[in-house]
Amino acid sequence: MIQPQAILDGGEEARSGEGLTRARPGAPTVPMLLVADPDTAGVQELADALGREGVDVTGVPDGAQALLQAGALRPDVVLVSASLPLISAVDFVKAIRASRPVPVLLGVGEGHAELAVQALAAGATACIAMPYRLHELLPLVQATASGEASGNRILVVGNVELDINAYQVRVAGELVHLPLREFELLHYLMRNLDRTVTREQIMRQVWHASGDNVATNTIAVHVKRLRARLGDIDDTVIQTVRGVGYRLASPSPGAGR
Repeated sequence: MIQPQAILDGGEEARSGEGLTRARPGAPTVPMLLVADPDTAGVQELADALGREGVDVTGVPDGAQALLQAGALRPDVVLVSASLPLISAVDFVKAIRASRPVPVLLGVGEGHAELAVQALAAGATACIAMPYRLHELLPLVQATASGEASGNRILVVGNVELDINAYQVRVAGELVHLPLREFELLHYLMRNLDRTVTREQIMRQVWHASGDNVATNTIAVHVKRLRARLGDIDDTVIQTVRGVGYRLASPSPGAGR
């Protein structure tokens, strides 16, 4: 009989595995997601899509490999299918929660209601419908990886502070009113600090639309207004990457002193 905890304990030494190639390795700001699902083709497609959005993905086909890679890779978030073979999703959640507090998302479909209840009771963070949809999964992964899902709801970059719960923004301690769309745009840029995001990514993640459904200058207009409200008079906070998109830059050492 497979012992989940024994596999997880031994995983710290397992630095290689048979999982899928990660979509984007390396950068410390990139969330790392471990996906455990027997649908390897679907996982690879998901990894490619999330990789384009700046998420580093490793996929494994069963619960045993998932425990090994959870110990070896120490991912920021784990997504497990309710139909996980070898070691069930519920046993996986129990083993993970007994070892380290990594957030676990549970992929569920029809007929998984009782299993979802058991997994949530065991410590799963949230459930998400299968087949996975990028616009539903990506914000959840980003929020969970950044700690927002567990209560860390304030983001700070330089003198800009964004409170997600209160929908408030402060600049140098002063409250600044932002319309909802500008608030969501700033939130998205802050989550992707120092990473260039394309106009297409902003369209999808902030406007939840394709380029065909939003005027081409809409993003530029909102960025201009947001810069003005933040006092970014020389465009050094929200930088334009010509022909690509925008980047929210970390303040340089000594800035604001």
